[in-house]
Amino acid sequence: MKTIKGPALFLAQFAGDEAPFNSWDSITKWAADCGYRGVQVPSWDGRLIDLARAADSRDYCDEFKGVAAENGVEVTELSTHLQGQLVAVHPAYDEAFEGFTVPDMRGNPRARQEWAVDQVRKALTASRHMGLTAMASFSGALAWPFVYPWPQRPAGLVEAAFDELARRWTPLLDHAEECGVDICYEIHPGEDLHDGDSYEMFLERTGNHARANMLYDPSHYVLQCLDYLDNIDIYRDRIRMFHVKDAEFNPTGRKGVYGGFQPWVNRAGRFRSLGDGQVDFGAVFAKMTANDFDGWAVVEWECCLKHPEDGAREGAEFVRQHIIRVTERAFDDFADGGTDDAANRRMLGIS
Repeated sequence: MKTIKGPALFLAQFAGDEAPFNSWDSITKWAADCGYRGVQVPSWDGRLIDLARAADSRDYCDEFKGVAAENGVEVTELSTHLQGQLVAVHPAYDEAFEGFTVPDMRGNPRARQEWAVDQVRKALTASRHMGLTAMASFSGALAWPFVYPWPQRPAGLVEAAFDELARRWTPLLDHAEECGVDICYEIHPGEDLHDGDSYEMFLERTGNHARANMLYDPSHYVLQCLDYLDNIDIYRDRIRMFHVKDAEFNPTGRKGVYGGFQPWVNRAGRFRSLGDGQVDFGAVFAKMTANDFDGWAVVEWECCLKHPEDGAREGAEFVRQHIIRVTERAFDDFADGGTDDAANRRMLGIS
């Protein structure tokens, strides 16, 4: 067994235009002051990282990591959640996702998709330059509008969507193999990869690609009423990244999984700061440790109630308390009487 690394913090929800959240130097100092040992970087945020330079220059990557190290944290992974989303966009969401791309690409879905693919490639190359072994992403979605269909889905619709999704991602997965980096898809409602079945449909179509792995986040499973502990055992060989995020699901006679078009605070399923929700993190960390997960425990703060800075500071200590330092010996070693093959055979009555 291995001890999980952490705590680390995903910076996407904290980057902003005000200090200390508006530069790489200041936000890494702040994260270290909160008690974090690592940070996961949103690669689309130019206030923190120049992705093009990171893909082109190892010297830039060394400098980037050096600033973090000097401030007391290390870079755990890069994230391409927003760019990955744009690899596959159903036309129903064209306008909604326009803000995820650069102005020149807006209004041109084909150009936007090509830009997104190039961004993911750059992030994989930058990850290699930084010596990282995993990158977080979303799969995007072509079939999601039909997840709960009326009228009934025509035969072959979902299959065609997943065929196309795999076609778009396979070259990126091949580049990931060249870079020695896993693409860890966050299994997430709104994405075509939103549960185990949909992930397996994609995996099959990529030829069980070794780099098509998973970002495990139990909060998204709580909101789907999916067994988030069993999921760890099922996909133990594919879980290569871990977001530590809490959630609660409290259905009533008025609302359930779909939320009734209500704001987050009024939904039955809500994301909460760590320790304020229903996820059994003691069991989660125990299973992840027993399954030899040796990556980072990365706090992703999302809460409809608590201030983000309070959630961040509390989250660092929460993760620290849940990381299990693995034992190097069995608890009953003191009772070991010593043995050999002959003794074993005598104990079994074998002549």
